[in-house]
Amino acid sequence: MKKFLHSFVVPADIDRVWEFYTDIGHLEVITPPHMRLRVVKSSTGSKLQQGTEVWLEGNLVVKSAWHSRITELKPYVYVDEMLEGRFKTWKHTHAFERAGGGTKVIDEIEFELRYGLLGGMLEGYAYRQLEKIFAHRKTATIEALR
Repeated sequence: MKKFLHSFVVPADIDRVWEFYTDIGHLEVITPPHMRLRVVKSSTGSKLQQGTEVWLEGNLVVKSAWHSRITELKPYVYVDEMLEGRFKTWKHTHAFERAGGGTKVIDEIEFELRYGLLGGMLEGYAYRQLEKIFAHRKTATIEALR
C-alpha cells in the first residue's frame, strides 16, 4: 500500500471551496484535459452525499472505467473509495481547512496496484503520475475559484 499526500491553499472561503468540491462536476474542471475524464453517472445527481456512487470514464494510461462510493461525508471532509477500476485499492480523503483568508485543500490517497509484485514495482510510476495530476488540479482549482 502506497500513500500520496498533496495540499495547497486556495484564496477562497472554505464554504465556497466545499461547495465546489462536493459538486461532482468539479472533476471534469480540475482533471488534466489529456485524461478526458467524463462523469458517466452519479447516484445522487450532481451533489455528493454519504453513499453516493459515481461512475467515471477516462484515460488512465489506457481508457479506463472507474466506480467509486462516498464512504464518509461530514463538513469539510469526504472520502471516496474505488469499488471497481484500475487499482486494487484506492481510498481518497479530501479535507478542507481554513487557512488565513483562504482554504487549505488536502488530498490523501492510499492506493495499491493490481498484479502483485509487478504492480508493486509500478507504484513509483503511479505516484509520479499522481504528482502531475494533482499539480494540475491545484492550478485548475485556483483558476476555477477566482
